[in-house]
Amino acid sequence: MSDPAEAVASAAKSQLLENVKSFVSGGVGGVCAVLVGHPFDLTKTRLQTASPGTYTGAVDVVKKTLARDGVSGLYRGIVPPLLGVTPIFAVSFWGYDTSKKIILSLTPNRKDDNLTIGELATAGLMSAVPTTIVTAPVERAKVLLQVQGQGGSEAKYKGVGDVLKQLYKEGGIRSIFRGTGATFIRDGPGTAAYFAAYELTKRSLTPAGSEINFGAVIFAGGMAGVAMWSLAIPPDVIKSRIQSAPPGTYNGFLDCAKKTIAQDGAKSLFKGFGPAMARAFPANAATFLGVEACKQLFDKL
Repeated sequence: MSDPAEAVASAAKSQLLENVKSFVSGGVGGVCAVLVGHPFDLTKTRLQTASPGTYTGAVDVVKKTLARDGVSGLYRGIVPPLLGVTPIFAVSFWGYDTSKKIILSLTPNRKDDNLTIGELATAGLMSAVPTTIVTAPVERAKVLLQVQGQGGSEAKYKGVGDVLKQLYKEGGIRSIFRGTGATFIRDGPGTAAYFAAYELTKRSLTPAGSEINFGAVIFAGGMAGVAMWSLAIPPDVIKSRIQSAPPGTYNGFLDCAKKTIAQDGAKSLFKGFGPAMARAFPANAATFLGVEACKQLFDKL
């Protein structure tokens, strides 16, 4: 094999390994996030979707859930995110790393390879495009499993497979992907803030040229989660309502927003803010710790 051919093959192999590292590390980080954050997420979703007066607040959700279903009730609906979290976070972190490379390739005359915070935010936004395709159906199944049984209603679904089977029977693939647009409206700006906040915080806590500091990673990851959910709660409320409502209830994102405000007031767009913010720091600190630890392990192989 000629030297140029060897160089091309070596570059291709290196690129493949980088993609695998980003993909697998993102999946590991996602599993960490779900294990830490699911009880908070369930509380948030129930607050967002319950009829007015069902709960007095986040603590009341937890009390009633424990009384009805025990501790396992706090992990109801965890299977969809656990099954979907590997591809969701894997695609997200792969998409982010790939988007950074695209931005670098489009700006060849730059002085160095350090992206600005604006460019990092753009890479985060770009990563939300492929991620939404995986996230939307997982969120749909998760929300339906989380809200069933609240208010004394009977459980309609037996599990993830049953949710997807019934949704497909009721409305085909379109029903499974209901809320895709709302998911991107939540995740596009949210992911831009997420990765930008992480990189900015980590840079400020890590001296130039020094090795990775896992204390800085944990704090930066937590702040990334706070930054994302500070923006994401209103569209998340709309997304949850679209995905949990009977067919025909809403005619899109704006219609859902209008009806939600008309029925429950503007403050209803911030339902679940407390649990989401309580979850944001520990879950995303765990995410980035898992991602960075996995990347470091890959580098040692």
